[in-house]
Amino acid sequence: MEKRRDEWRWPMGLSLSSTEAFHLRSALTIPQSSTHHSVCSSHSRRNNRQGKARVLQIAVSDSMMEELPSSLVVEILSRVSDSADLARCRLVSKSLNAASYDVRSVSLVCSMYHYLKSRSPETRPLVTPFKTVLKDLVRRCRNLESVSLGVDRSLGGISFDDVEDESDDLYLTDPNFMKEWLPSISHALKSLSVSDFWVQSCWRRSEALSLISTTCHSLVQLVIKNAWLSVDGLCSMPTLTNLTLEFVRLDDEDLSRINTCFPNLTQLHLIGVGGLKEPTINLLHLQTCEWSVSNAPLSLIISAPSLVDFHLKCIKPRLLVLDAPSLSTFNLSIENTDELKLKNCTNIQCLQLDLECSALGFLFKMFRHCVTVKRLTFDLVRRPQQVEVTDFGLDKILEAFPNISYLNLGPGAWIVMETSFRRGGLQDGVGMKTIKELVAHLVVHDIEFTLAFIFSILDNCKKLADVSLLIHRDVDSYVAGNLISACRGKFPRIRWRWGIWKEGIKDTWVSDGI
Repeated sequence: MEKRRDEWRWPMGLSLSSTEAFHLRSALTIPQSSTHHSVCSSHSRRNNRQGKARVLQIAVSDSMMEELPSSLVVEILSRVSDSADLARCRLVSKSLNAASYDVRSVSLVCSMYHYLKSRSPETRPLVTPFKTVLKDLVRRCRNLESVSLGVDRSLGGISFDDVEDESDDLYLTDPNFMKEWLPSISHALKSLSVSDFWVQSCWRRSEALSLISTTCHSLVQLVIKNAWLSVDGLCSMPTLTNLTLEFVRLDDEDLSRINTCFPNLTQLHLIGVGGLKEPTINLLHLQTCEWSVSNAPLSLIISAPSLVDFHLKCIKPRLLVLDAPSLSTFNLSIENTDELKLKNCTNIQCLQLDLECSALGFLFKMFRHCVTVKRLTFDLVRRPQQVEVTDFGLDKILEAFPNISYLNLGPGAWIVMETSFRRGGLQDGVGMKTIKELVAHLVVHDIEFTLAFIFSILDNCKKLADVSLLIHRDVDSYVAGNLISACRGKFPRIRWRWGIWKEGIKDTWVSDGI
C-alpha cells in the first residue's frame, strides 16, 4: 500500500483516509483463533472469542466499523479464520450483520470441545448442531466463492469403540445435508473443501460428487477427505483444475470417471485413495500430481504430456508405466515392482528415489537414459542387511547419473555405500567431476571407516565445495566432535555444514557454512 498525505491506497482499489485506515488496521489485528486439540484448551478458546467480541463491541461503540465503506467491512469479515465468529459478528451491529452476507469465504471446523459438549448429556441441549451452524452461516450469502468445512484433526483419533450410536451429525458428505445448502450458493462457488468425520463416513457410501458436479458449474478447486465416494451420476466439470482426494474410498477402480469428468485438471492430489485396481491417469493438461497409493494395485499407468512435477508413493505394483515428456521433478517412493517403464521421460532434472534394497536392480536399468538429472536425492527404505548390496557404491550412482551437481544421501543409502567402500574402495568416474554439493545422513559405527569414506569422496570429487553432514542423534557427542574436527582440518577449503537427524524427527542444523 502507498501512503500519500492523508490518504491510503489499498490493493483492492479502495482509497481510505488516514482515520479509516487506522480503524481498518485495528479491525484486522483482532486475535485469530487457533486449532485446538484437547478439552484443556477450551478455556483459552472461549477467552479468545470473548476478546474478539469485546474488541468488536468497542469498535462499534466508537463507530469505527460504521465509518468504513461496506466493501471494507466485507473484506474484514472475509478474513475471519473461524466462521463461527462470523455468526457472532452478526449479533454485534446491523452493519456487520448486513455485511456478513456478502463475505466471499466461509470456513468452519468442528473442534474436539464442540464434539464433546454435543455428546455430554448435561451440555447437549445447549449446543447448536454443527450442520445447523453451517447452514445458518451460508443461508442468504450472495457471493460465496469459497466454503471449507470439516472436523478438527484431533477427532481423527476417535475409534469405533468410542462411538456408541450410529449418529450422522458430523457426516458431512451426506448428500441430503449438502442438498440443503450447496445449491443456493453454487452459482459463484469456486472452491469447496469437505473434511469428513471418518467414524461416521467410512461405512456410508456418498454420492456427493454427483451433487457437486450437477450444481457447481464454476468450481475450480475441490478437496474431499475421509469419505467413501461413489462416481454414479458424476457429470463433466470442465472448470475444475485442482482436485484433492485424501483418505478416500473411491468407487472408480481404474480412474476412468475422474479422467472423463475432470478433463482440465492441472493439479491432482490422490493421498491414500483406496478401491483402485488398475488405475490410469490420462490427463492432457495435468502439470502437478501427488499420488500416494494405499493398496497394492496390479498396475499404475500415467500418461500426462504436460506433467512437470510428479510425486509417487506406492507399494508393489506389477507394472508401472510413466509417459511424461515434460517431467522435470520426479519423486518416487516404491518398495518393489516387476516392471517399470519410462516413456519419453528424458527431461528429468530433479530426481528423488526412496527404494527398497531389492529394487536396486531396475534403478540403473530404468534411469540409465536420464542424463539430464542435475539434483539427486536417494535413500533405501529397508535395512541393507536384508539384501546383498556390497557392490553398490557411490561410484555406481555417479556412473548412472553422470551430470548431477547436487547429491543428497539418506541414512540407508549412506550405510550401503560406506559398506561397499570398505570392501572395494571408491573408483574414479565421470560423475566425480560434476558433483558440487553433497548432503549425507550419517550413522557412525566406526569413525575411522566413516572418515576414510568421506575423505575418499572429497579426494575424488574435485569440484565438491559444499558438504552438509547430519549425524544421528544417538552418536556419542565425543565421536561426533572428533569427526567434525577431522573433516575441517583435512579439508579447510570445503564449506562445511553440520546437523543432527533422527527417525521421525525433522533434521536440525547446528552450524551453517563453516
